[in-house]
Amino acid sequence: MAAPSPFSPTTSTRSYAAFSHCSSSISRFIDFSSRRRRNSKVLFIPTSSSFQRIKRSFTVKNQTNDEGAAIDMRSFTPDAASIASSIKYHAEFTPLFSPERFELPKAFFATAQAVCDSLIINWNATYDYYEKTNVKQAYYLSMEFLQGRALLNAIGNLELTDAYGEALGKLGHNLENVASQESDAALGNGGLGRLASCFLDSLATLNYPAWGYGLRYKYGLFKQRITKDGQEEVAEDWLEMGSPWEIVRNDISYPVKFYGKVVEGPNGKRYWIGGEDIKAVAYDVPIPGYRTRTTINLRLWSTKVPSEDFDLYAFNAGEHTKACEAQANAEKICYVLYPGDESMEGKILRLKQQYTLCSASLQDIIARFERRSGGQVNWEDFPEKVAVQMNDTHPTLCIPELIRILVDLKGMTWKEAWAITQRTVAYTNHTVLPEALEKWSLELMEKLLPRHVEIIEKIDEELMHEIISEYGTSNSDLLEKKLTSMKILENVDLPASIVDIFVKPKEIPAVNLSEEPESSDEEPESSDEELVPTNLDEPKEGSHKTKKVDVKPIPKPPKMVRMANLCVVGGHAVNGVAEIHSEIVKEDVFNEFYKLWPEKFQNKTNGVTPRRWIRFCNPYLSDIITKWTGTEDWVLHTEKLAELRKFADNEDLQSEWRAAKRSNKMKVVSFLQEKTGYYISPDAMFDVQVKRIHEYKRQLLNILGIVYRYKKMKEMSAAERKAKFVPRVCIFGGKAFATYVQAKRIVKFITDVGSTVNHDPEIGDLLKVVFVPDYNVTVAELLIPASELSQHISTAGMEASGTSNMKFSMNGCILIGTLDGANVEIRQEVGSENFFLFGARAPEIAGLRKERAEGKFVPDPRFEEVKNFVRSGVFGPYNYDELMGSLEGNEGYGSADYFLVGKDFPSYIECQEKIDEAYRDQRRWTRMSILNTAGSYKFSSDRTIREYARDIWNIEPVKLL
Repeated sequence: MAAPSPFSPTTSTRSYAAFSHCSSSISRFIDFSSRRRRNSKVLFIPTSSSFQRIKRSFTVKNQTNDEGAAIDMRSFTPDAASIASSIKYHAEFTPLFSPERFELPKAFFATAQAVCDSLIINWNATYDYYEKTNVKQAYYLSMEFLQGRALLNAIGNLELTDAYGEALGKLGHNLENVASQESDAALGNGGLGRLASCFLDSLATLNYPAWGYGLRYKYGLFKQRITKDGQEEVAEDWLEMGSPWEIVRNDISYPVKFYGKVVEGPNGKRYWIGGEDIKAVAYDVPIPGYRTRTTINLRLWSTKVPSEDFDLYAFNAGEHTKACEAQANAEKICYVLYPGDESMEGKILRLKQQYTLCSASLQDIIARFERRSGGQVNWEDFPEKVAVQMNDTHPTLCIPELIRILVDLKGMTWKEAWAITQRTVAYTNHTVLPEALEKWSLELMEKLLPRHVEIIEKIDEELMHEIISEYGTSNSDLLEKKLTSMKILENVDLPASIVDIFVKPKEIPAVNLSEEPESSDEEPESSDEELVPTNLDEPKEGSHKTKKVDVKPIPKPPKMVRMANLCVVGGHAVNGVAEIHSEIVKEDVFNEFYKLWPEKFQNKTNGVTPRRWIRFCNPYLSDIITKWTGTEDWVLHTEKLAELRKFADNEDLQSEWRAAKRSNKMKVVSFLQEKTGYYISPDAMFDVQVKRIHEYKRQLLNILGIVYRYKKMKEMSAAERKAKFVPRVCIFGGKAFATYVQAKRIVKFITDVGSTVNHDPEIGDLLKVVFVPDYNVTVAELLIPASELSQHISTAGMEASGTSNMKFSMNGCILIGTLDGANVEIRQEVGSENFFLFGARAPEIAGLRKERAEGKFVPDPRFEEVKNFVRSGVFGPYNYDELMGSLEGNEGYGSADYFLVGKDFPSYIECQEKIDEAYRDQRRWTRMSILNTAGSYKFSSDRTIREYARDIWNIEPVKLL
């Protein structure tokens, strides 16, 4: 059972520590700075006031200092001395390291714990206030939260960066070096998780009452290593030394069940019994807002079983694996993000992960609702207090789980539970790729979640009745088409209540009773056997004899649960994440649903937080923006960035702009030399493509363009090369999923090209190709501010939105891209002349693929030239026939260039020539860069969250006093 409150009613030890360090007179330290002496120790002597009991209220006031004077914690701002005192306190009394030294890892943990003290005060106050006012809250469920490092972000949001820098200076350390000790939290992979984290930042900053819910992955996705063989995967170690940001809530845990069976009780109700039981335990991470005391919660679930499930008898009998089996089965649910699902065991584990997230989160949400309702729970009010947002289809099981809890455990009728569920839940679609619209084996789900399958079957049956009611039965072919595309259960027979509609009465031929029936020697037809003449070439006259031929039965397609369809049916809102994507969702992906329920469908163009993605990661540019706009308000009101347009041609601004970019480039020069061994010239154009490795994102188009460039360079004299080509550093980063063979081939190809080009003395600094290993948020915070050209070149109509394109544009980077995802809107905002466009448009794609299938596509000679160059072996002995072969042929899996690399190649390399021309004119290029930043204001996640809050969640900001 959950505890009655999500936070302890008494102030935590950390809160005591925070209050105890409000003035430098609280404690005395002896010789702390002499940390390098062999026998030195951190010695803390607390005064009597250090451990005074602090009365806590949601206003967090009435604290006292050593002199007994009242301190209003709402207005208290720690200075460097009190921060240093707090850091030293944690170094001694919250130890994770030996006491002899105060080196960087220990300094980081002590500093983070000091920051947490401040966060906890605000955190507790925030949720105390929500409890007392009983406001409606949004609950954001996501399988990924790609947070990045938290230290600099937290102290930046608290506006204490300078104070912490000074405090650490007093202790002999540099803030940047201390911050570099933090590992990125391995809770996500790509844009889905980074978006979720940006949303939490905006929710807190804008004072919206909200929670995030996810899973606490022990090993993340994987840590990527780049070797001579390409990508290798090893387990992430982000939790190996613990995380200073999380607080385990041992009093908040919920049971989660798998397998078992459904039985009917004497009252006719259905009950789920037996099976495998685990429990989900809450780990909380504070998410601070910017310039506000609001600090919201990211609750992560970890899984385990009670101690009594450890089989002591088996262990003592030497059956050690059997003894630990229950615990191992529970813990592995939260080991890895997206475990490989090629095997049945992998599929089971993924489904367990998704259900654990949904079940534990909903139980927590419902417990909170019941507690706030007091003794009288009115379930009709549930959607007025709770908004659940499903980030993609991974949390789809929220829908049947909420119904199960309401019907089976809370005693509601089906009609009541279904209405509440539909009013509570909403769904964000993130993909138009058919393979990414999740489907689960019905057979697997029946075994793992038998009660949920019953509920899904009932939802599906009611959906079909609604479709029939809407379209009627006069046109059975049309109706059958509608049902086939909209049903939740795919390849499953229609229920008895529906099937009669499609049974056509057999026609009985008229019989002339005056005629004698003809006799026949033919054998009766059989539904299981095919009857054919013995010899079709020479039939014997008058012979009607046939012979039986064995025919293998056609295998039935698997029965599947279409999770996206369930999301659309079970929620009250469905949104895409960019204007073009939302139109594709309505006109293609869910067109039949859109015709039935047009009011459900919305667009919510993605955004990114300007705090992390300009203010904190690019201080050089931030200072310039503040200077030229005359205010720091742009951090909260990004529309003020548009003020920069007035100064785009100002020589002073342009000079400062270029200097900031060069400073950021110098950081990347040092970073890449350390990580890859390659030295790159800061005078070259930094051309960057960093994102998940996938064929539709077309890293292959980029690297083939680089190969073409390299080939042309090799055919020229040194003088011709210099005149023709602008020096470039082409930087790649991103992970290929461990079982995605083609993506891993692309990684290998990029690294092989880099190895050849970077060691070619003829080319020198004119061209470098670098693959950054283990790309993550921290690497992005270095690369994006330094980038000058960024590639967003997915096949048109296949990228839902993208968010890295927004981050690059905000930082004054110019984009080359297709009219895909948010590129369309970015181009509109920054100006078409400040965006390098190429490639086929989304409406053309289907026709181009059809043209290819019919054998009508004629490849450009330059495309054939570059493929032959790759096959010549110039990039080493690895056989790239399969990679190049995927771009050839007219049809078939793994061939026929499904992502239209060949079609767009001529347009792409011609666009690259225009880029070289523009870069040579640095005044023009800098102007384009300034206008990209000025036009990026729309793409703040603050704007996106305001739209979700207004149009989907119906929540209002609640600011603490």
